[in-house]
Formats: sequence, structure tokens, C-alpha cells
Amino acid sequence: MMKNYNFVGNLKRALIISAAIMLVGVACLAIFGVKMDISFKGGTRIQYSYTEAPDLAKFEKAAEEVLKGNVEIAKDDNGDTKLVTVTMTDNITGDDQEALHERVKKDFPDSKLEVFNSNTLSASMGSKFLLRCLLALGLAAVLLVFYVGFRFRKIGGITAGVSAMIALVHDLLIVFFTFVIFGIELDNNFVAVMLTILGYSLNDTIVIFDRVRTLRRRSDAALEDVVNDSLHHVLRRTIITTVTTCLAILSVLIVALVMGVDSIISFALPMLFGAISGSYSSLFLSGPIWVRWMNAIEKKGAKK
Repeated sequence: MMKNYNFVGNLKRALIISAAIMLVGVACLAIFGVKMDISFKGGTRIQYSYTEAPDLAKFEKAAEEVLKGNVEIAKDDNGDTKLVTVTMTDNITGDDQEALHERVKKDFPDSKLEVFNSNTLSASMGSKFLLRCLLALGLAAVLLVFYVGFRFRKIGGITAGVSAMIALVHDLLIVFFTFVIFGIELDNNFVAVMLTILGYSLNDTIVIFDRVRTLRRRSDAALEDVVNDSLHHVLRRTIITTVTTCLAILSVLIVALVMGVDSIISFALPMLFGAISGSYSSLFLSGPIWVRWMNAIEKKGAKK
């Protein structure tokens, strides 16, 4: 079906598709906002282990009466341990935690509730942690661009690196908007998925540029033809890799959805969309953008 597809010639179409997706993401961000875990915004999280699941609505009501504020209640699993998680944006004092523990044990005696884990983080510490995570992502992206620029210095160097950066930013935005659209909290999984997709997307791009470099040495054909040939050479490999990766992630996601394991869902779902985006951007964006840029440089040089 894509035997004679002109990747470079259809760059405009690919950019329109990406722009449409970004607009949907921005609209959802404006309407629904972004949810953040206490790791980033500060607050308190208390996890209770249980043997018999308590009524979450009643549990939430009891917690709000004791803590005198809005709380979020969720069920989760940690291996064989079944958990109920209480999250509050305000810091909960030790006395309040003790009062909450006594109240829920009294209201749900059959559940045999016990404190499994408890942690509190101030809003300022959460903001600093988020900033450091974003700086780490930015630094990783910049270093990867320099790496690509150095490795492929004989076919454009920095232009190849910046083209790869555009594809990387595209993929990271897709991951971010996946969190926004599906209402998933930004937590430690967000950073893990971002770094994973960073490496996954770059790997595809490097394979393509490596093929371009090889064909460039052997052929005097136009750069557009060289890049299109290179993309067709790696197309099958990219599709097989993407399909097998996505099937593995999808299997994990389905099990997590059935079991109700939110911590795995918040990792697997963005990973699924990120993996698809990584292959898409490597094929349809990075190479074609690089060709257009190189052609523009050649035209500018010819005019001079």
C-alpha cells in the first residue's frame, strides 16, 4: 500500500495531521486542565491495606469529615496487597492521620484496614521536583541532538540533529496530551514514559539517518529520492517493531484495566500512544523536514 509513497512530498499532509492532534490536545488542556500527583503539586497520600473492599463513597465521606476538606479515594494493588488510597492536596498532620485511622477502622471493621504507606510533600518541594524533571528531559533532548549532529556530521550534522529534535518534541507532546485527554495524573510514571519515548523515538530516527548516509555515499540521486528510498528500506522493520511493541504494551494495559491497577494504566496507555507517535514522526516528519531544510540551504547558497 505504501510501496511508492512519497514521504518527503507528503510532508505538508503529515504536518496537518500532527497540527490537528496538537489542537485537540491544547483544547482539552484548556477545558479540563492537567491533573498532577502530589509528587508535583504537594499534599498527603495515605494508603490502607484491606482484606474486604470498603464502600469507597462511604470511605470518602468519612475521610472528608475527619480531615475537613476534599479528598480523593482510589483502589489500587501493590502485588498481592489490595489498597485504598486517600489523597489530599493539603498536608495532613500526624494527629489527623491517627484520627482518620481510628475512624475508618471503626466504620469498616470487616475490611481490617491497616496503614500501608504514608507520605507528605509540601507544594514548594513538589514544584521543585517537577521543574527538575522537566530540566532533565530538556537536557536529555539537547544532548541527543548533539549526538545525532556529531554522528551524522557528513550529511548535514546540526540540521539532522534539529530535525530529530522536532520529531522528539512532537512525540513528547503526544505523550503529554495523552495524560491530559484521558485525565491521567502527572506523576513519576510521566517522567518514566517521557524518557522511554525519548530513547525509542530517537532510535528509529538514527536508523533512518544511518540508512540515508549509506545511500548518499552510493548514489548521486536527489536528496529527496535518497531519503524516500531510505524510508522505504526501513519501513517494514519499523512497522514490525512498532506492532510487536504495541501488542506487548496493549497486553499489559488490558490486564491492568481488568485488574484495576491504576499505576500500570498510567504508564502503559501513554506508552502505547508514544510508541505509535515515535514511529510516525521518524518516518513522516524528521527525514522529510531535514530534506526540506537542506534544499532550502542549497537554494540560498546558489543565490549567493
